[in-house]
Amino acid sequence: MPGQIVYEYAVLRLVPRVDREEFINIGVAVFSKEKNYLGVKSHLDEKRAMALYPGIDLKEVQCYLDSFHHIAAGHAEGGPIALYDLPSRFRWLTARRSTVVQISPIHSGLSEHPEKTLERLFTELV
Repeated sequence: MPGQIVYEYAVLRLVPRVDREEFINIGVAVFSKEKNYLGVKSHLDEKRAMALYPGIDLKEVQCYLDSFHHIAAGHAEGGPIALYDLPSRFRWLTARRSTVVQISPIHSGLSEHPEKTLERLFTELV
């Protein structure tokens, strides 16, 4: 369709106990090279997190999420990774990891407005 561009996205997941493979979706990262856009939106539902694993360190999880936001925005608080170009930052954010915050596989789609797509995906998936 005219005006639509390719975007990629991944879902941020809270995985408090990797051995149990249980998770809740806590955010979304959307990237569009053509629109020079990288956005992250997240929400840590503390009640759901505590129900999944009462011993979870919510402050630690929030620090992870803050880092995702800083890196996506290119803020100095994100450390050296935040200085990378947008595609490299997205690839770093979506790299497989075995920490308490993990990432889904990367998906793609078409959109005219990746910012609106981020909002839609967040509403649908988180």
